[in-house]
Amino acid sequence: MIVRSGEILIKNAQTVLTMDDERSELTGSDVLIRDGVIADVGPGLVTTGEVVSAESCVVTPGLVNTHHHLFQTLTRAVPKAQDALLFGWLKTLYPIWAKFGPEEIYSSAQIGLAELALSGCSLSSDHLYLFPNGARLDDTIAAAQDIGLRFHPTRGAMSIGESAGGLPPDALVEDENTILQDSVRVIDAFHDAREGAMVRVGIAPCSPFSVTRDLMREAAILARDKRVMLHTHLAENDEDVAYSIEKFGCKPGQYAEDLGWVGQDVWHAHCVKLDGQDIDLFAKTKTGVAHCPCSNCRLGSGIAPVRSMRDAGVRVGLGVDGSASNDTSNLMAEARQAMMLQRVSLGADAMSAREALEVATRGGAEVLGRSDCGQIAVGKRADIALWDVSGIESAGSWDPAALVLAGPQKVRDLFVEGRQVVKQGCLLTVNLPLALERQTKLVGALLESV
Repeated sequence: MIVRSGEILIKNAQTVLTMDDERSELTGSDVLIRDGVIADVGPGLVTTGEVVSAESCVVTPGLVNTHHHLFQTLTRAVPKAQDALLFGWLKTLYPIWAKFGPEEIYSSAQIGLAELALSGCSLSSDHLYLFPNGARLDDTIAAAQDIGLRFHPTRGAMSIGESAGGLPPDALVEDENTILQDSVRVIDAFHDAREGAMVRVGIAPCSPFSVTRDLMREAAILARDKRVMLHTHLAENDEDVAYSIEKFGCKPGQYAEDLGWVGQDVWHAHCVKLDGQDIDLFAKTKTGVAHCPCSNCRLGSGIAPVRSMRDAGVRVGLGVDGSASNDTSNLMAEARQAMMLQRVSLGADAMSAREALEVATRGGAEVLGRSDCGQIAVGKRADIALWDVSGIESAGSWDPAALVLAGPQKVRDLFVEGRQVVKQGCLLTVNLPLALERQTKLVGALLESV
């Protein structure tokens, strides 16, 4: 169990990349944490509490993951899915996921969140849209509480099975009244709207090809009644766009607007195929986007127009997406990939290393509606990552703060709400070898069943 200390002083950092309103970069500075909040930032600070030396470290806000399917951690590198496009990939994996239950959902979430923590992530969303054999959203929330990360789980859903023209098998879809009722249950049980909240619940019907428009409308009404956020997949690839045109007579952006799925309380995953009109709509309505560059490469979906989105004022964060479509959960690697894709598409000056890191920190916090996170500034939550730049990854670097160009992809220390979750590269909160042993057994049982 992790216990919050009264005061912790992160002392003498080589560089503090604050991501504050001025995007200040401080050298030889300290960060004082008091009761889970950043109490002071600057040189020469003192404390009677714990002191953590950061002499060889770049200090950043904790990274923020805006899109994930943690349950997929049990189905990485499935041979028949390795080279499939999105729809074929899903059809390969649906029958395996149908065998999951509460233990599989918990274990996969625990391992996925542990991997995120070791990559410097302090806040993660999750999109769980299938609930086979008694599994519930509660299982992922329990895993997040054990790991110690700030968590935004979303109650996903699929309601159109194959027999009704949808993509998923009928065994994995739910009745829409049941979906809405359980959404109310998990919001009432777990959602915390207060500043500094460790759990906030969202509502997230899976995608245009797996739920009805009625469910999308009802979900939006419910979310606004409960004052929670909305999330779904949108415009992920050409197949997705073609489906929307064929079934709904419009492109995905128009589909979202017609159903009330735009606004500051909405964020969409992927958005690879948004056009200029859609981008203007998202900018005008302050709709957020979870950019998932590694997954988009893995599934051959394309390169999202992130440069155009950010230039237009669209809020953009990063997501590692499901572990079966990435197949890792490393947010620092995601930031590097985001930068590289914009450069290969538009030129070497399309995205800087610091902008990529901003998208991975403050950008993600803004997408998730967390103005209290994503910055190292007085009064913000003490979600802080320390990156040791004395190692081989940064050797020869003239600018150690350019972490996504030349720097570690594993965090040295991670604090969440002022509590240390990772110390010297080791997870403090759970017995990771035991958790990995449990997951290995579950994967073995799944292999035997297919």
